[in-house]
Amino acid sequence: MTPTGVPMNVSTTAKRTVLISGASISGPALAYWLHRSGFAVTVVEKAGALRAGGYPIDIRGTATEVVRRMGILPRLRAAHIDSLRCTFLDADGGEVTSLTPSAVAGGVEGQDLEVRRGDLAAALYATVRDDVEFLFDDSIATLDQSGHGVDIVFHSGQQRTFDVVVGADGMHSHTRESLFGPEEQFHRYLGHCFAIFTMPNTFGLSRELMMWNTPGRTAALYAVGDDDELHAFLNFHQPEPPFDALRNPDAQRDLVASVFAGAGWRVPGMVSAMRDADDLFFDTAGQIRMPRWSIGRVALVGDAAYAPSFLTGQGSSLALAGAYMLADALATHRDHTAAFTAYERGVRAFVNMNQALVDNGAATLFPTTVPALEQRNTRLRALAALPSAPARPAHSALVLPDMRHGAVS
Repeated sequence: MTPTGVPMNVSTTAKRTVLISGASISGPALAYWLHRSGFAVTVVEKAGALRAGGYPIDIRGTATEVVRRMGILPRLRAAHIDSLRCTFLDADGGEVTSLTPSAVAGGVEGQDLEVRRGDLAAALYATVRDDVEFLFDDSIATLDQSGHGVDIVFHSGQQRTFDVVVGADGMHSHTRESLFGPEEQFHRYLGHCFAIFTMPNTFGLSRELMMWNTPGRTAALYAVGDDDELHAFLNFHQPEPPFDALRNPDAQRDLVASVFAGAGWRVPGMVSAMRDADDLFFDTAGQIRMPRWSIGRVALVGDAAYAPSFLTGQGSSLALAGAYMLADALATHRDHTAAFTAYERGVRAFVNMNQALVDNGAATLFPTTVPALEQRNTRLRALAALPSAPARPAHSALVLPDMRHGAVS
């Protein structure tokens, strides 16, 4: 028996083989559950090693139950950032109001988690590193489903065949593009661009977030602990995606600097730090919306299939829950087509509810007009007067099945 009460069943027949592309969140989580159900799992990751550090992410609702069943909840609780407050500022840097993080996010204080992305990735990797084959510094070059499995040629030149392949390679998934076509047909642009980077904590901030707003522009500084580094965030409204800048770091820096020219508070120092940052990440706020998540023996999970956007704060939670449900479906159904159908049937409504959060108020932290900013500030002040904010139903809308079976061969 496992620590979570799930028996370790080993099939007496040949194990079904699964290749997972991507070793961030959904990939290792899926690998864990598939291995526990008796599959032979390989994870390929284009990076040379596990990515450390990273910006803070949330684990809420159903996803909290997933990590509990994995036995890593104590480790993640120890890594919980436990921010004290979120302070909202006006154009001149004056305080609008200060709230607890759970009041802003609609989370459950004492239950939901916020950890560095790298801490979650490390915890997931630790559960499978001795049981699952990892191929770092490699990726899928070609994929052929014409035979009785999926024939893979890796960029390293290695050739192998798998029963099932899963793309867990993020919002800009190469697996998805190679099978379903260009990202543009599935990408729903939400009208914002953002830049994330780290900078020195010269402001004495500790376990807190400070957010400055003017219509269409947001600047935030986030101190996740007492160290000398801050996570900086610059977000701005852009009616159309800036395609020319998406693959050009210099153009990204120039675009952000032009948008925030003349801004007050500490924004000029943030823009200057962005110019020198070696870890700048720039992207558009968007979602991936697909009519189906599989073709033949290949399926998608996490952001590759249904990225909800950072505006919902649910990307990692959807990835964890989706990985669990996909593993359960594959372990339950011998036929991959039936498994993928069950996976979509079980997760689709949960995905839809969480993606809909951007239309139900999740984007109101970044208002684009003066009236919208005034309305947001009024709502935030009202929240500050309440004892606690209710949890969002979408966070816990998925009921997890008990994964108590072995692999089906």
